[in-house]
Formats: sequence, C-alpha cells, structure tokens
Amino acid sequence: MKAELHDYDIFPKVFPVGKEIKITVKPLGKHAEFQNPENMTVMIFGLNDGSPNDYPERHNGTEVAFEFDGSVHFSFAFPTEQRYFVRFFDKESNKRFLQLSVYALEEDLCGRYPFKGDLHMHSFRSDGGQAPEIVAANYRKYGYDFMALTDHRRYYPSLELIDSFKDVPIEMNLIPGEEVHMPKAPGFINDVHIVNFGSNFSVNALVEGSQNEEAGTDKKYRSYNGADCPDVMTVEQFRAEVCALAEKLDIPEGIERFAYACCVWEFEKIREGGGLGIFCHPYWISNLYQVPASFTDYMLETHPFDAFEVLGGESYYEQNGFQTLKYYEMKSKGINFPIVGSTDTHQSFNSSKGFVAETMVFAPKNEKDSIISSIKDYYSVAIDTIGSDYKLVGDFRLSVYARFLLEDFFPLHDELCFEEGRAMKDYACGVEGAKETLEFIGGRMKKQREKYFAF
Repeated sequence: MKAELHDYDIFPKVFPVGKEIKITVKPLGKHAEFQNPENMTVMIFGLNDGSPNDYPERHNGTEVAFEFDGSVHFSFAFPTEQRYFVRFFDKESNKRFLQLSVYALEEDLCGRYPFKGDLHMHSFRSDGGQAPEIVAANYRKYGYDFMALTDHRRYYPSLELIDSFKDVPIEMNLIPGEEVHMPKAPGFINDVHIVNFGSNFSVNALVEGSQNEEAGTDKKYRSYNGADCPDVMTVEQFRAEVCALAEKLDIPEGIERFAYACCVWEFEKIREGGGLGIFCHPYWISNLYQVPASFTDYMLETHPFDAFEVLGGESYYEQNGFQTLKYYEMKSKGINFPIVGSTDTHQSFNSSKGFVAETMVFAPKNEKDSIISSIKDYYSVAIDTIGSDYKLVGDFRLSVYARFLLEDFFPLHDELCFEEGRAMKDYACGVEGAKETLEFIGGRMKKQREKYFAF
C-alpha cells in the first residue's frame, strides 16, 4: 500500500466527468494532521495533460479554494476522464508535501463498480487441495469479491460451497461452476478445457458419467435451484447430438470435426443455463500444447465461446504470454472477444509462487447475472499477478482506470476482505463466535463503495 493511503483518506475517489464534486481529505492520525492550513495551497493536475512547465498552453494545474475543519474540503468539476492528482503545497517554499489521486469517469462507466474475481479454480473434490468452503475463505482473504469453484467434471462442489455459507451474511459472491469434460471414445475425443461459469445447471451431468455416478442424478446436485435442468442423456445420445451439429457447421479440413462441434455444443448448453462459457489455457503445455495451434487459431477466429481465458494457470511465458499475444493479434485483425484471467489454482493458499491471474469486472452489482453480462459487454480486464508488479491485459481505457484502482482503491478494499475471509474460515471450521463476527462486519464493503464511488 502506498504510504499516503495509510496517512490520508480522500473521498470520493471516483465520480462523473463535468459534475461539481465535493472532495474531503481527512488525516488518519495525529502524525498526519495539517499543521499550517493558512500557508497551504491545494491544486488539481490532470495526469494526461502534461507538465505545465513544458506545455503551458494546456493550462494544467488549477488552484482550488478549500474549507478546513481538521479535514480539507473543496469542490471541483473535473473536465475529462482521467486520473487527477490533488497536490498540496507550502506557500512559502512552494514545495509539494502531499499528493493524492482521484479519477473522473465518462457516463458509461458511472454506476459500474470494480469487482475482482476468479472464474476457474479447484477444490479437493477433484484435484485441488482444500475443501470448497476453505478455498472460498482463503480467496476472500486475498481480496476476491466473487468466485466460482470449477472442479473437473463436477458441478455439485460449487453447490456444496454455496450451501456452506447460506446461513451467514457474507459479501463475497459465490457462483456455481465446473470445468467441463465430456465422455471420450476413439473417434469422439474433445480435450479442449472449457469452464462453465454461472450456468444454472451442470453440463457435465447432462450425460451419463462420473458426476452422476458420484453425486447421483437428483436435480439438487445438477442445478443451481435444485429443479430446472434438462434430463440426463446417454453417451450415445450425446454423441449423436454432437455429430449432427458437426454436419451443420462449416468446419474446415484439418480441424477435428467432433472436437470443435463438441465445444460449440458445450458453449450452447452453458448459455442455455444463463452461464458464461470460457475457452481455457490453449497454450498450457501438457506434454505438448494442450490444444493444437491451428485448432486454437480457428477457435479464436470463430469464437463460439463467451470469454477467452487470456491469463491463468501457469507462470511460464508460453502459456499466458502467447495467449496475450494471440488476443492482441486477433484484435489487430478486427476480431474481438471478452477476456478473463483466472488462477486455475489447485492450492488456495498463496504460496511463494503466488497466484497467477485475476479478473477485474466493472459491473453495476456483485451478482452473478450482472458479472456475466458485464463480461460479455467487454467491461473486464485480466490482471497478470505473476511478478512483483502486476500487468494488465485488455482494453486500454479500462486498463488505465484499473491501474488507478489497484493503486488507490483496492489496497483499502483488500483489508476489509481479509477480515471477512478470516471470519469465513473460522465459521467453516466451527470456531465459536465466527457467525457473530460475520454478522457484525456485514455490509462494510457496500458502505466502502458508496463512500469512494460517487455515482
């Protein structure tokens, strides 16, 4: 966290362009108190507008009148969308002694709050290391606002997770999900990894197989509400449907017809359930590339998916580096699609390796349908968290805004998340008083958003 965030609170931090906004700067502790406000000047500078010494015709740098009651209060209409620095100077020396940041937004982003999340991870119900409820608690401690547990071939662990916190007020959005793998046989192979994020029913459980053998075919294990989902079909019926679809699709020579048609079938089923279908990690090296390069190219050109997992899973360059390059290459050709970043983690504690990626979504609400529709409408960026400093992938405008948020909002947000995550883990482990703690701290994230975002 930047030092000034420890010492001063500035709010609101984000607001509409062109509207006069009252800004408050509050010292956080006696050590940060303003000593000589009568000898202080407050000025506003737009980061995009250049140094006033070198570009004086741009008139960057506006002095504002302020009121003082221990805190500083001033009003200003910020003219364009960008980050602004609020700078404090000593009048006598003309030296700057404090700089804080705020951000003005155009209308389309106003009313959209930033939420960090993960759309692809595993528990011990498949090949992960922890129970679903522990995974969620750990992720909350790291600052995640939403997540879907996406165990291999299994939807019911995500329902188990949601059920485990149903009796306590938490502000983490737990979304149903699964990683989809349909039955294979010679001539009927599709090993493209697809994540079902948020569908109201399981795609794996549509066909006879491992999930139904483990959990049974009762709809309470196969659907979000325990009622609405298609009947289970035989493997032969499934293959017949995919083969019929392959006949309808114009699949070029050299592209595996069943595999591609199976991907299309899976994405259609995910959308049928109101979910987001994600094409995952084609440059993952599993012996060789997990998906042949020409198949990946065709998937990206036709993009039957709803979102591309541009970041996730591994820290070596071939995976996320090549996926990022492919994303920008497609954009240069006029082919665009929504993107996400996910950890694809199998251990929910942040080891020395660290998590790999996350997604920032700009959505009106931290609710499943709002998150999904916002991603589909291109209001998301992927965040590479492999190195000591993060990197952003996505639309330039959103990435610039996300950079500000990661520096000036999310460190404060993550402190509250950590406290809720600790209480969630205590609750999951049966610690006395954990429920009361969650009830006491409930609603703080909402209040924080309302404080910092003047929408």
